[in-house]
Amino acid sequence: MNAPAIVILGNGALATARRLQQLYPQALIHGLAERVTGVDRSYQDFGATLRQLYQQDTPIIALCAAGIVIRSLTPVLLEKGAEPPVLAVAEDGSAVVPLLGGLAGVNVLAREIGAGLGVAAAITTSGELRFGICLLNPPDGYALADLELGKRFVSDLLAGEQVRVEGTAPWLADARLPEDAQARLTIHVGSDARQPSANELLIHPRNVLVAVNAAQPELAQAVRDALQRSAIALPSLACLLADEHDMANAALHDAAVALGVPLRFAPAQGSLAQLALQEVPQSSPIAIGEHLAIAVADQPLDLPGIGRPRGRLAVIGLGPGAADLMVPAVKAELARANDVLGYETYVRMAGPFRPDQVLHCTDNREEMQRARHAFELAAQGRSVVVVSSGDPGVFAMAAAVLEALHESTEPSWHAVELEMLPGVSASLATAAQAGAPLGHDFCVLSLSDNLKPWAIIEQRLDLACQADLALAFYNPISRSRPWQLGKALEIVRQHRAPATPVVLGRDIGRPGQSLRVITLGELTPEQVDMRTMVLVGSSTTCTFAKAAGGTWVYTPRWYGSKP
Repeated sequence: MNAPAIVILGNGALATARRLQQLYPQALIHGLAERVTGVDRSYQDFGATLRQLYQQDTPIIALCAAGIVIRSLTPVLLEKGAEPPVLAVAEDGSAVVPLLGGLAGVNVLAREIGAGLGVAAAITTSGELRFGICLLNPPDGYALADLELGKRFVSDLLAGEQVRVEGTAPWLADARLPEDAQARLTIHVGSDARQPSANELLIHPRNVLVAVNAAQPELAQAVRDALQRSAIALPSLACLLADEHDMANAALHDAAVALGVPLRFAPAQGSLAQLALQEVPQSSPIAIGEHLAIAVADQPLDLPGIGRPRGRLAVIGLGPGAADLMVPAVKAELARANDVLGYETYVRMAGPFRPDQVLHCTDNREEMQRARHAFELAAQGRSVVVVSSGDPGVFAMAAAVLEALHESTEPSWHAVELEMLPGVSASLATAAQAGAPLGHDFCVLSLSDNLKPWAIIEQRLDLACQADLALAFYNPISRSRPWQLGKALEIVRQHRAPATPVVLGRDIGRPGQSLRVITLGELTPEQVDMRTMVLVGSSTTCTFAKAAGGTWVYTPRWYGSKP
């Protein structure tokens, strides 16, 4: 189960939220922005936040009235997919009410929370009240064969029938089941392929590994056929295993997705049967041709102990700094990461982090070393995130990561799953605060000459000004580069009127942000620092007063004569 999200609406629930976080140290507390302080994540819209967490399969512990939670989640309840546990907990911790996710362990979670808060959870599920266990939610490592038949089976038990257990089911040892060796109803636990009868609850242990070769055509179907021929139930398939040299093979990954199982990799020392035996030594591998071998263990497989997964490296953009301006895909990537690398200021912005997540903070000038270190970690099968502020492809880490990969001849680096996840860039965040100064064609320039000659910057700036493009200046000035902005303004003023609107956005999206609208004639380098985004309008950029004070800035979509 994923770490839960603890969602609160006001400071009155914060003490209870902290108690729950002690029970679940990996859980994050989400609080309503401008109403709650001192939380891990801030949000603007309660309903949208709950729906997003639900669709990400994140367990939800909402410290508020149950009705608010139900109304908020109603639009997504009929969607197909996983249903995570959802609970409502009173602000003072006096009540725990499981709402959704009966087959995802919501009652188990409710009992844990109730025990931690010293109250009785409001369990209303008849089967769990009678038997002390949810028969339709077997533990990790086991799969229910047929949910609808299972519901009928539990109904018969509740009506007074007795039951017998066939196979090994250690989690049922403490259940209050009405057992009888001659009972008509049977709980059968096994990996044998069979159709469950109306009088049977069929549960399959996930104890089967299939070693595969990338050369096998129609791999997913070949695995299904091989299991069927071997009289092995498909739900007992725990994972696919392949040679680590095939780690980047798309056909293998497609087959694993189609079968709904993890894909693991290990160094092949011989045949596929030997590869299977190497990872599941207590089994007797069944060779199915030259491209498949099946290993059946005597208990559910411990997947973390089998080979290793394909490593993943994601280069993410945090946006300008505000949590609500971080895209959901980036938040999900941070949640799954084993390792987080980046300039320390940006890494801290990306937090908080779980105790098991490893942070690798480096100086802002060590981009290539950071990129290479990220590949070294990902090549070990870890899930790695490289953090940038804004967008990773705008004067940030995406280019450095790709350059490191381009220069590398290490096969394990090229086998890593690599993805770039976008963020809201500083120029776009500043523009949005001001209105739409970049509403037409614009040019983005870094005034730093650390990595390119100043002559190139001057040339590009002059041409952009000749083209009458709106301008966005990154890295406008610093202690080590105090003169570049003044030189840039000299070039701009050769082409733009003194009345041209200029937007200065400092720390937009972060605490203490400020936004000023001035003119090109008023702008001096002393008004700008390294944390300021400078937007210079084109000849068509307009300004007008806001009703509540301040100034709107926009560059119209038309050019020349108004349409």
